[in-house]
Parts: sequence; C-alpha cells; structure tokens
Amino acid sequence: MTSVRTDRAGVPVTRSRPALLTFMGGVGTVTGSKFLVESDHARVLVDCGLFQGLADLRRRNWRGLLCDAADIHTVVVTHTHLDHCGYLPRLVRHGFRGRVVTTEFTARLMEIVLRDSAKLQTETAQHANEHGWSKHRPAQPLYDDSDVDRTLKLLDPVPTGTPVDIAAGTELTLHPAGHILGSAWARLTLEDGHTLAVSGDLGRPGHPLLRPPEPFSGADVLLMESTYGNRRHEEETGRSRFADVLARTLARGGTVVIPAFALDRTEVVLHELAALRQEGGIPASVPVYVDSPMALAALDVYRAPVLRSVPDGSCPFVRDAVGWT
Repeated sequence: MTSVRTDRAGVPVTRSRPALLTFMGGVGTVTGSKFLVESDHARVLVDCGLFQGLADLRRRNWRGLLCDAADIHTVVVTHTHLDHCGYLPRLVRHGFRGRVVTTEFTARLMEIVLRDSAKLQTETAQHANEHGWSKHRPAQPLYDDSDVDRTLKLLDPVPTGTPVDIAAGTELTLHPAGHILGSAWARLTLEDGHTLAVSGDLGRPGHPLLRPPEPFSGADVLLMESTYGNRRHEEETGRSRFADVLARTLARGGTVVIPAFALDRTEVVLHELAALRQEGGIPASVPVYVDSPMALAALDVYRAPVLRSVPDGSCPFVRDAVGWT
C-alpha cells in the first residue's frame, strides 16, 4: 500500500496511501459489527461481533473472514454486547494473537459475556447431536471455553481520553459512549495523519446510571451506527407507564415478569424499582427477584465504580454515586 515517487534529483520519495476501510459486518444488517482498517503497516479491526438473529444471519459466523485472522494486529472493542465482541473467541481460534484493546469495565464484562456465549454454543451443539436436527455430523460449537480463555489473555485495557499506540503508525483514543458500562467511541489516528472516528453504540443523555456520551471531537471520517436513529424516546412517558403497570398488577395480587437484557437493561430496571419504592409507588414489602446469574455477575461490575475509591471522586462512565444502594 505504498506508492514510490522520485524528487527532481531522482531520489525515491515514499508516501503512505490512504488507509482502506472494509465493512465485514454491521452493514446491510444491524448485527455482526466488524470494521477492518488497513494502512501501510497495520491491520486494525474495530469491533468483532457475532451475527445474531435469523438463521441466514447466524450462518455468516461460520464463513471465513475477508483476511487471515493472524494478519490482524489489534482489535478495538467499543463495548461488550455480543454483536460487537462475540466473535472474538472464533477469531482467536483461527489464529489471531494480537492485542484486544478496550476499556477497563468492558474487559471485566467481556469475561462474563464470552463465557456465557461459549456455554450456549456448546449446549446448542450437544442438543443438535442428541436430537439430530443439524445437517452437520457431528455439530460443533462456534467456539468453546478454551477459546475464551485464550481470548481473555489478549485483553489490554486502556484509559479513556488518553492516546495510546495500538499498532505501527496507529494511535487510538477511547471516549465514553454512555451506552452500557465501559462503552466507548473510538478515534483512530493513522500513519498518514488522517483520523477515523467509530461511534459504536451511543447512549442517550438521560441514562439514570451512566454519564452521557462524551461529545464528538472531530475526525476526517465518521463511521456512525444508527440502528435507532429514527426513534424518539419519551423517557417520562415510559417511566409513568411502567409505574402504572406495576401498580395495577400488584393491586390485584398479581406478579410482574420483566424480560430484560443482562447487560445494562437489568441494572436500569432495578434502579427504577428502587426509585419507585423510595417514592411510595410500590410497597417496600414487595420482593424483587433477579433470575439470571449472568445479570447478577454484571451487576457486581456495575457496582464496582461506586464501591471502590476513585482518586478524584468520579468515574468517566457512571454518574455520581448519590442515591446508589
């Protein structure tokens, strides 16, 4: 990727060509985010997500990548939802041995998420073999716990707001994204001087637990995910409807079952329930059960920034600790 020209004296002058951006997921669909950035001396993959959803999408996880996994120098992970990090153990199984650069809390949540994913992959393969519903004989998991073990050894947490070298001629700065704990948007400075910003998933300013996304600070190219770009979220209306459903159901002696994602959504629901108790919206005697080991493990990570001593009394990801229980 290097062009060679000569000056007036005939001496070769080397100039870097612009980096190449290849979409290997997160395009044509909202899942499987993988964005390969190739410059003269480095290949950096921003996010490494699983394709999820319909069978046609899931089958894409079994296809080969557009490049050799061993040729990728660094993977940058914006956050720990599976559609952004869940392909990592598969990448490692196929030879990736570089750094996985992310934030501290993303690294901590990633172990929970990837181990759960490996367990599901293994159980699905076992079920297929026992009941014969797979065309593969035998059915194999996309990856297993040993692949996760190797993946976790490659994690390299870095602080937000601080430029770090992640590959030859490539500098990364992570900025809080306010989506889930540890989520960040990434700004790459390439060897030719150009900059690329990748949004990952951005949160909204009204998140009850997390600080809002850090404002975009400029780049030559902005790669923006916009799955919910055409949605309008009515926070107060939603909160009021939630409280009304709880009150009506409890008043007639009913039980409320709330399906919730283990990462962030469960923590937000628990926060809202605690607020309703304090305000008298629901009786303090009403028990609350969380039937998800994964969600409880994630909750421990969410509580960590509040429970530990932070030098300046703050954390770049969570709101002030006032009101946390």
